[in-house]
Amino acid sequence: MTLDLDKFNLPRYLATLPLFSSMRQEELERIAQGCSLRRIERGRVLFRAGDPCNEFHVVVLGQIKLFAISPSGVEKVIELCGPSQTFAEAVMFMGMPYVVSSQALTDTLLLTIEKAGVLAEITSNSDFALRMLAGLSRRLHGLIKDVEAYALHNGVQRVIGYLLGDRLTESEMASETVTVSLPVSKAAIASRLSLTPEYFSRVLGELENAGLIHVDKRDIHIPDTARLANYQPR
Repeated sequence: MTLDLDKFNLPRYLATLPLFSSMRQEELERIAQGCSLRRIERGRVLFRAGDPCNEFHVVVLGQIKLFAISPSGVEKVIELCGPSQTFAEAVMFMGMPYVVSSQALTDTLLLTIEKAGVLAEITSNSDFALRMLAGLSRRLHGLIKDVEAYALHNGVQRVIGYLLGDRLTESEMASETVTVSLPVSKAAIASRLSLTPEYFSRVLGELENAGLIHVDKRDIHIPDTARLANYQPR
């Protein structure tokens, strides 16, 4: 990363995020005073479950993995956070320690926002409080969708859902050709979908043999999104 952190305009960047987009300049500057920007090298653990949480985070560049370790030592990826995504807001508000661990999957530029500054703005700015609630609600909705997917969808459907992303929410999917670049390793994505890496690779092979995708390393070419969405595994 060649970005000069000394020249990084924190208020301007905050204004690009949905959470802060409607705030006035002086409000953005107050929030920025409680922010820190740092580079996290690939593989570094940002925090572990049980560490105190007095802030939340925004991925500026890179990828962060949130994960839990089972008593038997098996890792489960809870979420993959990319640019402009936030995490740890709910835990911060609850005054609890972190309930999961996090690790940088690539060299990452991370913005950390202190709790005190956020609480001060919530107290004085009801619009900001509502946006914060909306953000937490979206996160909860995403978790509910995950539970539904694990309970109601088989592995093939989960992989298709991941590849098509938000396109699946459209009432009638238009046929289009797209390329999806996997942001992290297939093993990390498989864990996120509660699949083994071997099964995830098998599903990609099945979809490729059916002519629905073409795999080129981390690029997944989809010639017809509607056809992929309507695929019924045997």
